[in-house]
Formats: sequence, C-alpha cells, structure tokens
Amino acid sequence: MSELKRSEVCMLPTQPSAAAETLGEFRWAEFERLQTQLPPLFRHVFADPAAPRCVVVVPGLSLDPEVLAKVSGARFYEERMLSMLMLLRFPNTKLVFVTSSPIDPAIVDYYLGLLPGVPGAHARKRLVMLNAHDASSMSLSEKILRRPRLLARIRQAIDDRTNAHLSVFNATELEARLACLLGIPMYACDPRLAYWGSKSGSRESFRRAGVALPDGEERLRDRQDVLQALLALRQRNPDLRRAVVKLEEGFSGDGNARIELDRLPATAGDGALESLREALEPEAADMQADEFLDKFDQLGGIVEVWLEGDRIHSPSVQVRINPLREIELISTHDQVLGGRSGQVFLGSRFPADRRYRAELHASALKVAAVLRDQGVLGRFSIDFLHRQNGNDQQLFAIETNLRKGGTTLPFQMLQFLTAGSYQPEAGEFVTPLGQTRCYVASDNLQEASYRRLGPEDLIDVLVQHRLHFDNTRQRGVVFNLIGALSEFGKLGLVSIADSMELAQQQYDEVVNVLDRETAAG
Repeated sequence: MSELKRSEVCMLPTQPSAAAETLGEFRWAEFERLQTQLPPLFRHVFADPAAPRCVVVVPGLSLDPEVLAKVSGARFYEERMLSMLMLLRFPNTKLVFVTSSPIDPAIVDYYLGLLPGVPGAHARKRLVMLNAHDASSMSLSEKILRRPRLLARIRQAIDDRTNAHLSVFNATELEARLACLLGIPMYACDPRLAYWGSKSGSRESFRRAGVALPDGEERLRDRQDVLQALLALRQRNPDLRRAVVKLEEGFSGDGNARIELDRLPATAGDGALESLREALEPEAADMQADEFLDKFDQLGGIVEVWLEGDRIHSPSVQVRINPLREIELISTHDQVLGGRSGQVFLGSRFPADRRYRAELHASALKVAAVLRDQGVLGRFSIDFLHRQNGNDQQLFAIETNLRKGGTTLPFQMLQFLTAGSYQPEAGEFVTPLGQTRCYVASDNLQEASYRRLGPEDLIDVLVQHRLHFDNTRQRGVVFNLIGALSEFGKLGLVSIADSMELAQQQYDEVVNVLDRETAAG
C-alpha cells in the first residue's frame, strides 16, 4: 500500500448490503490467502491450453443501482460476458456461468456454434449454466450470497479447486466474499483498491505517472464543493465556457453532467446553488439536475474543464496486470460516444487511430506502472481524450475503469475466434496466418421496431442474409445483448474484417437488414 491510508482507498462501489450483514464481519485474511494461489495458477494452468481448469463466471454489474437504472436494458448486460464461453475451445476447460435470470437456450447455442474446431455437444458437456431466477436491480453477487442452495450448486460444479478461479465484471467486497465461500481465488483487483478506479483516484494516478490530464479538482464531497471548484476553474481560465461534473462512481458517461459556466454567478453567494442546479445538464437521458446533485452529495466526485478543439477523439487502452505483476497491453480503441452532449459510450472502433496509437501505448504503460505499484491486478481500461487544434495535438488521460467494460466483449470475441493477438509494436491485431483484423462494435444498436424480433428470429435473419461470422475467412458479424432485443429493441454487434472500411460496411449492412426485416408491413 502507498502512503495513503488503507481507509482512504476502501471506497467500494456498492452500498452495505443485507447479505453482508447476514454473513457477519468479513475476514480479508482468507481472501488474501486465496489470492496467493493466482501466480502458480497463472504459470501452470493459464499458460497451457490443454490444462484442466474451471472458470466460474459471475457477470453481474456491482455498480450503483440508481445510476445503473439509467442504462436501457442494464439487466441484460450480464450477457456481455458470454464471450467467456469461447474458453470452451480449450478441450479440458469447464465453465460455470451464473446469471440473474435464465438465458434463452437459443442464445447459448448461438455462442457455442461460434467455437472454432470444437463440436457443440462436447463444449456443452463442459458448460454449467446456473441462475438466481431474480431480475431485480440487486447485485448478482448479492443474489447468490442470499441463496445458500444456489451457492452450494456452484461449489458442487467446481470439480477441482486447485485449478479454478472466479471471473467477474467488477470486484467489490461482495465478489471477494463470494470467492471465499467458493474457496477459489478471484482474477480481479482487490476491492480495497477501488479508489484507483474512481474519478479522483484516476486523476491522482495520472499525476503520479506524469501524464497530462484536464485542469480540475477531485475529492469533492458535495454540491457546495462543486460550486467552489467551478468558480475556481473559471477564475484560473476566464475564457473557459464549459465544465463537466462527474460522479465518483459513474460509468459509461451516464454519471456525468455538463455545465455552462456563464450561467453561474461571480461568487458563491446567496442563490449560487440554485444557479448551479439550473445550469447543470446531466448526461443520463432521464436524470434531472436535482437527482444528479443528490447523488453527488452521496457519492462525491470531481470537476474538470470541458475540453474543446477542432477535432476531438476519445480513445481507450485496455491493459492487464497479470498475477506475476507483468503489464500487458491488450488493445486500443476509438470510442464512439453519444448522449445529450456526447459523453455516453455507444461503441468502439479497433484499433485506435494511428496518429496517436503510439502515444496511447506510452501513456497507458506509465499509468499501469503506478497502479501495479499500488497492487492493482487484472484487466482495466484507461480512457483518454485527443484534441487537435490546427497542427497542435494533445492527449489527456480522463479516467481509469478497474473492471471489464464495453470494449471487453468485442476484443475477446476477435481474439477467441481468430486465435490472433494484438501486436503493440505495430499497433495491430494479427492472426496466426499473419492477417490483420479490425472491427466496428456497438452495444447500443437500438430501435423500437427491433422488438418484433426474438433471439431465434435474429439468428434466422443472420443466417438467411449470410451475415454470420465465417471461420474460414475469419470475418463477419457477431451479436451480443441478444436477450434485450424483444423487450428493449436493443442489440450489440461486432463487425470483424481485414480493414476498418470493410468492417463499417458490414456493420451498416446489418443495420439495413434489421431495419428492413422489422419494418411494419
């Protein structure tokens, strides 16, 4: 641990739960003991595709439920980790996949059908699907902890704990408790280090790494702090027009709010807080300013300048710190953003633009080294903003997400389907045959008319129009978030090809086909 007190980095992204109270005081010593099993597991099992192993996947989003509720179809986001089913291509791998609600068998069949060179029946024998039959907003891990019999069935499905580990979307104390009750290590960051994935912790790690970041202030406690920070920003830069306020535990941009600074008074006198409320524009579509400020009073957060320029891009870097404390650059992306003011994650394009790819690598490695020194483990992403004014270009670090995210499934599908890898030196993904691959991906393809389709209907359309992924050519389209289709008209897809232009062409073709197939007759 660094010079920060441990109490300062124990900012967990969930509220205290009834499950935690039922289980009594949590003993971190047992969790720490289990985590010591990861290095030998990584050396001897992870490195050998033929080694027997068991992966328990708990894909729930242990995030603030009120902010999560603003994401359309959020309860189906557990399906984004169905990319883990591709691990069944290893002949001696067993997968235990636990969800809140049952997943349509047609969706499971779809993923198993993508496995290269493995009969679906063989893979299915090594897959155990379990669920809590609970579609509430409660964290999936808490649902499991509340159900001793479900927990027992998960334990029973683990044949050998010496070669098993837990994989989660994000790690909180609930997931650490679950790992201990299952008796297996968790390949994810220690929840007590969650501070380094918060908005304030991100800014601190950027400073330590010597990486450029936007002017702003962190560790703000409430709306009064927000007001003071905004006035200070304007005083430092009188020409500044806009700023952004971010919840400490916000995600996908829905925890952000933009503010026009000329709508604030000159000082923090009477009526200034009311002016703040009136000027605030939350990014989440159905969140009001009052609701946002109430949530800020609860969670705290940061204030930053709103970066503007002739051209603005939002690239991201995926990084992993493995159990041997080695830093691995996984991928780079250009994020596709939308929402009220362009802050909500909609999708991604892989890899990121060549103009700043090398600088992304260098900056991400600096930040990752700082995080490794704090004890961070597992996969995470670092978001940046690239600004260009004429010939002047600047790259700013924006935030770190100590979890899996929207760019995880697309890259895993590419990696698992092609058996290729990202080559940081060239900044490209290369297959074993030396072919490069790109993709365009989205988990926010949404139209009301798409509700006319169920999972089996979608797969019929996919096959009829020959849009499915072709293992021979190693290109085509892969769907995800299929369960959200008939209720929310929402779908995710990954369009894989040998060039960005072709990947975009495939993507557009899918959208056109879906629009035609669901048009009112």
